[in-house]
Amino acid sequence: MPDPSSPAPPAPWSRPRGLLLDAMGTLIGLQRPVGSSYAAVAAEHGISLDAEAADAAFRQVLSQAPPLAFGSLEPDALLRAEQEWWGERISETFNQVGAPEPEQDLRLALFEHFAQGAQWQVFPDVLQQLQRWHAAGLKLAVVSNFDRRLHGLLEQLDLDLWFDAVVVSSEAGAAKPDPRPFALALSALELKADEAWHVGDSPEDLAGARAAGLRCVLIERG
Repeated sequence: MPDPSSPAPPAPWSRPRGLLLDAMGTLIGLQRPVGSSYAAVAAEHGISLDAEAADAAFRQVLSQAPPLAFGSLEPDALLRAEQEWWGERISETFNQVGAPEPEQDLRLALFEHFAQGAQWQVFPDVLQQLQRWHAAGLKLAVVSNFDRRLHGLLEQLDLDLWFDAVVVSSEAGAAKPDPRPFALALSALELKADEAWHVGDSPEDLAGARAAGLRCVLIERG
């Protein structure tokens, strides 16, 4: 006989009508570590940078950075805000490893470097899953703590046609774990929170999805 003092089992997950998907670490990843790219681009500008040290420093800098999110801005102003935000992270990374302060042309070169689809890879299981979900009639959207470069990256990597909406934090004015980016994606898909799941790979994905009332599945890329 069941123990009446035992907690009730969790309710089964109902089949979703749509999925919200994180981008970096879930759908796509870099071809090589950030520090390697920093070192290569810095060398073109006459600065010697230790790739491993830069990679470790960048991870620390990014973990302590303010949200990559801005208020309502015109496209040109938003681009400048994104470039400035990343320029500050680049300068902080260089400073941590004792490298010279990067000039504006180097900061912009690094910003453009990561806008190139050739620097990124689509994880091997992604296309098959997107095809399955699309065939099942699911609505799909991306919710990412990134900037407008993601629109171009998805296009270059032949992923853009799979998605009905792409929400990036810089345009949304809020970043995960804030629930607002999720709400924007749900609105674009014309779905309620209980009609969609979120798929991501970070604590911010889990916390943000829960705050937005979404079921969340976390994956591990290793």
